[in-house]
Amino acid sequence: MPFTDKKLHSDLNAYKRKLSANTFEGNKLSENMKILAIDDQQLVLMPLAKRLKDIGYNVFTSSNPEEALLLYATFKPDLLIVDINMPKTSGIEVIKQIKSNYNEPKPIMVLSGNTDKNLIVQAFELGVRDFMKKPLSLDEVSARVKSLIGLPEQPQKLVEEREVILQHRCVGVVIPCYNEEKRLKSAEFLKFLHQNTGYHVCFVNDGSTDGTLEVLQNLRKGRENYISIYNCEQNGGKAEAVRQGLTYMASFEDLDYVGFLDADLSTDFADFDDLVKTIETSGFQIVNGSRISRMGANISKESARKLISKVINFLISSILGMSFRDTQCGAKIMRKELVPIAFQQKFLTKWLFDVEIFMRMRQHFGKEEAQKIICEQPLKRWVHEDGSKLSYSDSLKIGFQLIKIYWNYRLKPFFTQTSFSKSFSWARVMEVRDEVPLN
Repeated sequence: MPFTDKKLHSDLNAYKRKLSANTFEGNKLSENMKILAIDDQQLVLMPLAKRLKDIGYNVFTSSNPEEALLLYATFKPDLLIVDINMPKTSGIEVIKQIKSNYNEPKPIMVLSGNTDKNLIVQAFELGVRDFMKKPLSLDEVSARVKSLIGLPEQPQKLVEEREVILQHRCVGVVIPCYNEEKRLKSAEFLKFLHQNTGYHVCFVNDGSTDGTLEVLQNLRKGRENYISIYNCEQNGGKAEAVRQGLTYMASFEDLDYVGFLDADLSTDFADFDDLVKTIETSGFQIVNGSRISRMGANISKESARKLISKVINFLISSILGMSFRDTQCGAKIMRKELVPIAFQQKFLTKWLFDVEIFMRMRQHFGKEEAQKIICEQPLKRWVHEDGSKLSYSDSLKIGFQLIKIYWNYRLKPFFTQTSFSKSFSWARVMEVRDEVPLN
């Protein structure tokens, strides 16, 4: 829409009044150069803006292209940084608007995960001065910015010396927590989040009776943009905590993928990041971490538990009718669109909800398609942390839960389809038993 439009002029004047009343948290603008950054994902904008502000630039951000055009008209930035792949209005359209409404537009830099050659050529034909492909280092972005518009006159602070990668995807991670006050590895969570942009962690406090909630609140303080807490008043078990957390995170518009990890980090963030890399570079819709012993992997299990795991896993594969080496390691990543399919309904079991996730995928997509979209990826490290083990009596309970899953997801629907009610006979029961396939 051209800037001569009356509505846009009205919006612009209102926007100026709003900003003059409270200019970015009440701080007066310095004479330093101004940068406008546009990206539909806040998890990308936040680290970028922080780094450029630390260098000394005045930085304005927007995840809404229409608002961004108002910002451009208001502050006349010295540099525009824009993403191409925005859902409502593409970055190319934003560039076209600015080019058509200003005789001498300022330099434009594109940051995008899109590597389409035609798109890159189109961007340069529109006058873009630099095109940088995500993922990339914030150090490199900073150097390119300095090259385009020079150093600010009034540096604000020393930039922290650490490698930070600006990602082209955003991931939500749910961490179910029950009485984790003394076990939660807060330092490891913070280290990962500081070094890896594009992640939002949601801790689900599952009705803890110790000081877990207070620990989580302290962890979140000052980091509200990328750490959330979902508090459950009553303990509902891990399955319900994960379900509630993922349902909550599915409402975050800027997330591409969601997943979950155990609070004790028996699967660490390095392995989880590998799962993310697999799903974003493939056609898989779910990537499941697997504790398969192999050369170079640190997989720690007791021999007795290892035998029990093998037996349980054989039963699980038979019930699913799909071959899995391991479904229960507690590290999974999936496309956000799968959340309504896998997590809308409560799970039948407390410990085997992972099996129910795959069963629901099979029911929704069919067996063959489900096998195509689920990937099982070996982990490099997995250990039983102290206090995290299931007892042997729990292993027996798992057997009964598997029966419950088999009945509700395989046998019950089969009986319903065959109109089993009025023509009931034990002979028919035996016939149906033989007809129900295990794979």
